[in-house]
Amino acid sequence: MMSRWKPDAAGRLAKAALTLFEEQGYAATTVDEIAAAAGLTKRTFFRHFANKREVLFSGSSDLQRLFLDAVVGAPATAGPIDAVAAAFAPVGQMFAGRQPFARIRAQVIAANPELQERELIKLDTLTAALAGALRERGVPEDEALLAAETGVRVFHVAFARWIAQDDPEAFERLMREALQQLRQLVA
Repeated sequence: MMSRWKPDAAGRLAKAALTLFEEQGYAATTVDEIAAAAGLTKRTFFRHFANKREVLFSGSSDLQRLFLDAVVGAPATAGPIDAVAAAFAPVGQMFAGRQPFARIRAQVIAANPELQERELIKLDTLTAALAGALRERGVPEDEALLAAETGVRVFHVAFARWIAQDDPEAFERLMREALQQLRQLVA
């Protein structure tokens, strides 16, 4: 019998999906298997996720909201890059405790071209949103796009470093270090 009353159905589904993706591969895993492994029904799965791919990308809107809120809330005196970097602390907090999930997620995406494409779309969407928020701060179009692209690239480089090391709380620090390295490169 399926237990529908245990809390955090979405979290249980995500955990089950990741375990199955890692064990038998993304393409070989079905929604039915994910739901069964989580002790839930297929119908419950579709209440939380549009498809199995979205299990891997369900946090995209939360990530984008953190970045946008930070840019909007940055001091008026902050330059474009510093406005984007204002998101590093809340983004680091969002990822706290998620390193095991993030590692497996990255491996699953790296092994599947369709997921790699979706990841690039996610990053492009984040870049466009950040550029828009920077333009609303009065940053000229080209500078807004350059700062947004730079911020997303710094995030991406730091993310790769974060999942490759063993300090689950280091993500914010790694983003700041990557930005500092970039600043030294262009100085």
